[in-house]
Amino acid sequence: MKELKHINKYFLKYKRKVIIGILITIVSKIFLLFTPELIGSSIDVIDSFRKGIITDVEVVKQELLINIIYIIGAALITGVLTFFMRQTIINVSRYIEFDLKNEIYQQYQRLSLNFYKKNRTGDLMNRISEDVNSVRMYAGPAIMYSINTVTLFIIAIFFMYRQAPELTLYTIIPLPILSVIIYKLSKIIHKRSTIVQQYLSKLSSFTQETFSGIAIIKSYGMERQSALSFDKLASESREKQLDLVRINAFFYPMMILLIGLSNLIVIYVGGLQYMAGEISLGVITKFIIYVNMLTWPVATVGWVTSIVQQAEASQQRINEFLKISPEIKNNVSHHSHIKGDIVFKNVSFTYDDTNIQALKDVSFSVKGGETLAVIGKTGSGKSTILDLIGRLYDIEAGALLIDGIPIDQVNLVDLRDVIGYVPQEAFLFSDSINNNIKFGKEDATNEQVIQAAKNAQVHKNIMGFTKGYETVLGERGITLSGGQKQRVSIARAIIKEPQILLFDDCLSAVDTETEEKILNNLKKLTVGKTTIIVSHRISAAKNADKIIILDDGRIKQAGTHETLLNTEGYYKNLYLKQLSESENS
Repeated sequence: MKELKHINKYFLKYKRKVIIGILITIVSKIFLLFTPELIGSSIDVIDSFRKGIITDVEVVKQELLINIIYIIGAALITGVLTFFMRQTIINVSRYIEFDLKNEIYQQYQRLSLNFYKKNRTGDLMNRISEDVNSVRMYAGPAIMYSINTVTLFIIAIFFMYRQAPELTLYTIIPLPILSVIIYKLSKIIHKRSTIVQQYLSKLSSFTQETFSGIAIIKSYGMERQSALSFDKLASESREKQLDLVRINAFFYPMMILLIGLSNLIVIYVGGLQYMAGEISLGVITKFIIYVNMLTWPVATVGWVTSIVQQAEASQQRINEFLKISPEIKNNVSHHSHIKGDIVFKNVSFTYDDTNIQALKDVSFSVKGGETLAVIGKTGSGKSTILDLIGRLYDIEAGALLIDGIPIDQVNLVDLRDVIGYVPQEAFLFSDSINNNIKFGKEDATNEQVIQAAKNAQVHKNIMGFTKGYETVLGERGITLSGGQKQRVSIARAIIKEPQILLFDDCLSAVDTETEEKILNNLKKLTVGKTTIIVSHRISAAKNADKIIILDDGRIKQAGTHETLLNTEGYYKNLYLKQLSESENS
């Protein structure tokens, strides 16, 4: 259970509720064990009357009536205390579930993009849902039933030993056998539980990817193949689940067998002692009731063991991610006031997941308020420049300065707070268009949202929808066309009014006329703001203060629109090509 030690801090956090729950459990079991004592006492009274020791039948009736009243009272008190026991211990498990999910979610947000490249979304979701639920079962039902079983055992054996020490020792003979069985089966359960959780992650990942890519699956007519792949994975998962169920199935019959064995010992040994006059008939009755009262707690040992082992396997998977140290850390505690000067000095960068060197000895500078355009072929490293400015990755060589300070010495929160980023692949949330735009500025007014949409040339499209700005988008904004998603994404960035604007080929799905209108609006909005525009189109770059041409991670050309047009090279050739295409169209 070493992995489950991680949640001990939460038990300490809610120790008051846990302690109260334990105390209530102990008291409830004491009242529960009054019943065998009272029944045994009643049997002894009846036996005494049968033997002629007590001759007055009214005395017997009165004694039995009192015992019945006590039994009913004890049962009522036990029921009430059991209710409060569940209200304390089970509630604690829900609090722990809440805290653990928040801890995992916060860790997910701290981790770098590299982490998300190496791990599948379905697996991430499974760890924060299924795995946390397994841990919750340990923190709630498993703990509760364990306390219940241990308390009942200790109190029952104490009561039994006080009345018949020898018979008690005979009765608990099966317990060592029980311990060995639990130990052996627990190891197997832990191993199989880990495999089950891994397959649940695989299923989650597969279904998540299927639903996200359903348009591709349908367009290629791959529904049958996708269903067959899912069926194969689900069948394998079912087999792993059945392997776990089979081993769990050993527990209950084994527990009942051992309890039955204890009953036989009580009847045989107790019968011999009764005939020898060593114990009364009431004591034998008490022992039989005690042993049978232990049937359910003992039977749950297997279930609890299974829960604990599954929780251990799940917490191990959770801890794997919680132990990962974020690659990108905020190294500065004080606030950084950022004007927007950006300098790359001989910067090189390689993606460690693919080992592709995206940038090679890149140097350029952009002063606060200037606009830089980055042009180049696909895979030339354009997007990497924007990722490094947002410090989504750390550079491996050279220096990246923000206002003359190394970027890793700038407060990370403040840096990202002054950046408005429009990615190449526009990502929108499954929410209203209004809220998607306000994501850039939570306290934005409706007028500001509309103005941002107008500047992004998407207002008319939005008003064409039945619910306008309150239109709820499908997952990843699937309700909108590619161009509409890009423009909503632009509106989201500009409503933030950031000091640094990063546009990553965000007009690729927009027609030339709309692009021109958006660029004219951006020209007004970006005055005094540092702006970097990545594009394949000359039209998006021509008004920039500086233009750099990237090829295979290196700067091949740099200058203004006019100087580059007067220089033979990639920029001039691209300009002439796009001009020709425009004239032909």
